Amino acid sequence: MADAEYMKYKDPKQPINTRIKDLMNRMTLEEKIGQMTQIDRTVASNEVMKKYYIGSVLSGGGSVPAKQASAETWINMVNDFQKGSLSTRLGIPMIYGIDAVHGHNNVYKATIFPHNVGLGATRDPVLVKKIGVATALEVRATGIPYVFAPCIAVCRDPRWGRCYESYSEDHKIVQAMTELIPGLQGDIPSNSPKGVPFVAGKQKVAACAKHFLGDGGTTEGINENNTVISRHGLLSIHMPAYYNSIIQGVATVMISYSSWNGVKMHANRDLITGYLKNTMRFRGFVISDWEGIDRITSPPHANYTYSILTGITAGIDMIMVPSNYTEFIDGLTSLVKNNFIPMSRIDDAVKRILRVKFVMGLFENPLADYSMTKYLGAQEHRELAREAVRKSLVLLKNDESADNPLLPLPKKASKILVAGSHADNIGNQCGGWTIEWQGLSGNITAGTTILTAIKNTVDPKTEVVYIEKPDAAYVKSEKFSYAIVVVGEPPYAETFGDSLNLTIPEPGPSTIKNVCGAIRCVVVLITGRPVMIQPYVDTITALVAAWLPGTEGQGVADVLFGDYGFTGKLSHTWFKTVDQLPMNVGDKHYDPLYPFGFGLTTKPTKVT
Repeated sequence: MADAEYMKYKDPKQPINTRIKDLMNRMTLEEKIGQMTQIDRTVASNEVMKKYYIGSVLSGGGSVPAKQASAETWINMVNDFQKGSLSTRLGIPMIYGIDAVHGHNNVYKATIFPHNVGLGATRDPVLVKKIGVATALEVRATGIPYVFAPCIAVCRDPRWGRCYESYSEDHKIVQAMTELIPGLQGDIPSNSPKGVPFVAGKQKVAACAKHFLGDGGTTEGINENNTVISRHGLLSIHMPAYYNSIIQGVATVMISYSSWNGVKMHANRDLITGYLKNTMRFRGFVISDWEGIDRITSPPHANYTYSILTGITAGIDMIMVPSNYTEFIDGLTSLVKNNFIPMSRIDDAVKRILRVKFVMGLFENPLADYSMTKYLGAQEHRELAREAVRKSLVLLKNDESADNPLLPLPKKASKILVAGSHADNIGNQCGGWTIEWQGLSGNITAGTTILTAIKNTVDPKTEVVYIEKPDAAYVKSEKFSYAIVVVGEPPYAETFGDSLNLTIPEPGPSTIKNVCGAIRCVVVLITGRPVMIQPYVDTITALVAAWLPGTEGQGVADVLFGDYGFTGKLSHTWFKTVDQLPMNVGDKHYDPLYPFGFGLTTKPTKVT
């Protein structure tokens, strides 16, 4: 008969706070510390979940159950871990998290949307919200209920390797784009108290505002480095988008690897507990970054007991310990038993984690639903991504003389040249955080390359010649009507993308010189940020910033050939030389190549 005992926490009709209280009263210290632990799927198993009461599992960038795994394969894995959690004494479900930062980007055949740098150029929060809705469906298609997105960093220096994850250097644009959150989580009910997390059921996912705080303001844009700024500057530039996120009911906040004036954010009790939890009244849970507490010490993991003590005391509720979770669990248990960490701090963390799990209905629907698999890479999501590409393109130059613009390009031409390393390469046009953490060159997932899109768009009689690296003599000798050169940065993520010179690698520059020196050309730049382009501008007839457009390259051709007009505006200042950096709109010495907000427009043409 004991099994039939009524448990309030299992009753969805009870108020959430009643359920939390009832469950907390039943939990041992071991079960509470398990909830605070997030491990990578590579070390997770049904048995591990059960034995250690693990609260959460994640896929790090590129951590997948199998290469080109199907949605069903993902669901089977997630459900297997979940069954381990459900077989524990209290049956508390685990929450599975993944980096879905521009669509469900780890997963083969998912729709890959433009990275945030491009979405910022659309100035279209309604579009970004729709992308949130689509991303939530694709993530749920693989059985996952939690995403580490959006990145609401304000990138103040394009030398930063994560600049493409930032909507803008201007916090107002970043604030507007937090509309992604109600897209992912659902619209918060009008009577909902501010700061309380909200997730609207099985077709939505819990979101994560990141990285708290100042990640986009580090010296020289060096990733994970020190942001030197006054408290007023920190709160007026880097904090505002967190107000919006919290008002929209964001479920979680991730802490930044970076420091503020020499203090590691993972150790900053004043900002995490004092400001985020107490002043802003955030009621979701705070999560560390990957091995984030390890990096409180230099070198990382030098004094792990100190790292645990400092991180937990600062107010971090869930710790991302991808592999060495027993060391974390043992260390935290010992700190609590020896009164270095009060039980009240543990209870605060666990309440927050349980609140998110109750709010999102994880107790009622812990297992993934196979009927959702149809949403992965759905055609309507690809159409939405194509629209996002069109709206994100920024036209920087369209010939010197207004009476002779090159764009929009005529579809009817006898012969056109397409050149460049990025013209026929899905991986290059998606950038980092795609299939693998650092991204990959090549045709790594389903999509449309820019070359294919051009061929789809021109008149059937137009001959399209593709040569990746043509020489100048060849370009001159053939009678091309015009050329399209698609070049840019290779894929990268995080620190690997930090660049102090921001040059486009070869053969990009020589392709521009060889082609544009010989013939009228449009250069389409595929980059995660403004790059060094000034030396080539004079030889280029027309110049388009296409950012990292993702899988739907057709959106680029739609605008190049005039089916739609150019409407995008720069959300990041385009510098002349790197010596000017950092340089942001409003600075005294503002002297850009193309200013913040710049973008030429064209009218759609129906004439070929």
